Amino acid sequence: MVSFLNILLAVLVSLAASASTGVVAAERLPFTLGVRDSLMIAHSFHDHPAFGPAGGMHGATYTCDVEFCSAHLVDGTNWVIDIGKASDILADVLSLFNLKNLDEVFPNGEMTTTEFMCKVIHDCLVQRIREDVADFKGEIRVKLWESHKAWASFVGEV
Repeated sequence: MVSFLNILLAVLVSLAASASTGVVAAERLPFTLGVRDSLMIAHSFHDHPAFGPAGGMHGATYTCDVEFCSAHLVDGTNWVIDIGKASDILADVLSLFNLKNLDEVFPNGEMTTTEFMCKVIHDCLVQRIREDVADFKGEIRVKLWESHKAWASFVGEV
């Protein structure tokens, strides 16, 4: 019993400390559900010299991981979000870009970096979640994998 009380006290002290320091989502939003899909795109960086050979037109196949993070489970279902609905929404959002030339999707010369696309996908997901999933409260993290060695991510509230 003493060790349980010591653990509980340590957790409470940690929670109090994190509340005053603004810790990352993992401590404030301990529940996550993740879904994965992929997309293939073509794009260029408009021959910008900072991108070297990748400045010209090239293709990429991204793996897209999305985590839905929440402080609590939904009453009655004990889930963060319906996994089927989350998968369907992700597939719908990625279809806006899949098999497309991003230079045409974003015709104003945007640099469609992996980081940029994480934010765009995030914003599209947020819009869909607000329209279709009233019981999700929390944050969404979008991670785009360029390869098994490189990725970018964006996290923000719904």
